[in-house]
Amino acid sequence: MAIPLPVRAQAAASQLAFWLPTPVRRAVAGRPVRIDGQDLALDAQLLLRLQKIARAELVRGSVEQSRALLDTGRHLVSGRPIEPVSVREIAVPTPDGDLPSTLYTPVGLPEKSPLLVFFHGGGWVIGTRSSHDNAVRFLAKHAGVRVLSIEYRLAPEFPFPAATEDALAAFEYAVAKAGDLGADPARIAVGGDSAGGNLAAVTAQQAVRRGGPVPAFQLLIYPATDFAQRYRSQDLFAENLFLTDVHMKWFEGHYVPEGTDLTDPRLSPLRADDLSGLPPALVVTAGFDPLRDEGEAYAEKLREAGVEVALRRHDDLIHGFINFTGVGTRFREALAETAGALRQGLSKVH
Repeated sequence: MAIPLPVRAQAAASQLAFWLPTPVRRAVAGRPVRIDGQDLALDAQLLLRLQKIARAELVRGSVEQSRALLDTGRHLVSGRPIEPVSVREIAVPTPDGDLPSTLYTPVGLPEKSPLLVFFHGGGWVIGTRSSHDNAVRFLAKHAGVRVLSIEYRLAPEFPFPAATEDALAAFEYAVAKAGDLGADPARIAVGGDSAGGNLAAVTAQQAVRRGGPVPAFQLLIYPATDFAQRYRSQDLFAENLFLTDVHMKWFEGHYVPEGTDLTDPRLSPLRADDLSGLPPALVVTAGFDPLRDEGEAYAEKLREAGVEVALRRHDDLIHGFINFTGVGTRFREALAETAGALRQGLSKVH
């Protein structure tokens, strides 16, 4: 779909701002920000400043309005589509109906390559395959993997546990149809960011408990892992950043039905009694992110259970950074490092 001219103009202007001389960018962004011994990257601070000037927010008004805002806003920060990557639309069957999905394949990738089943972020309420299109393209190209991006059901139309059921069904489909997808069934990973990271962690746990096929790897990018406890990072970074405390409560209010047990591992994977037997994991966190501490707590619990896990905190970045590939350089650097780690992790699987 063509991007409207006003949006293209705004995107060009915002991207141009990141190529101004450093002193000018600093003047626009404001004084350096230091919290919890961490210095916020200038690219991140400038992005937040430009969003404030434009009065752009992650969530505003109704669910429908927030979804529309995200769909428009993604063009401002994601950049031009990363090529060469071919795409194919796929309907993933589930007991509750087909899930629209997209298979991304880097041009020249051989058959029987690794495959990442990817779940987008957006608080289980907003976000789509389109909102994460360029992030997924980047991972596919730079990690050398096929990526199956899933359009799982969203709340409030389909509250918890609908998304978890879709995620597990998508992984099982990928294993069963690996040949049709051009993938090696022994090297199928699950991954996602934020809410999608939560779904990837939950999928891995459910797969192990079921005793069937298990993901070869988990890519958990600033995952939500615990609804049952408030963490220090939620207080440190409650306001004035990309994801705020108000946003998190808004997402939870739409996703989690009243009376739900917040310690249910399908909701809070950190609360699972036993994490042994789970596949290797890469947990990526951002320093200026309310979800930082619970993501890192999950990495530590995985390690204590004997799971091979690598934890990488980008202490100068904010939540959502994988979607900001079109502005500045720091966000792309972090995503490139993540892609490299994913490539390396899957290369160890035989």
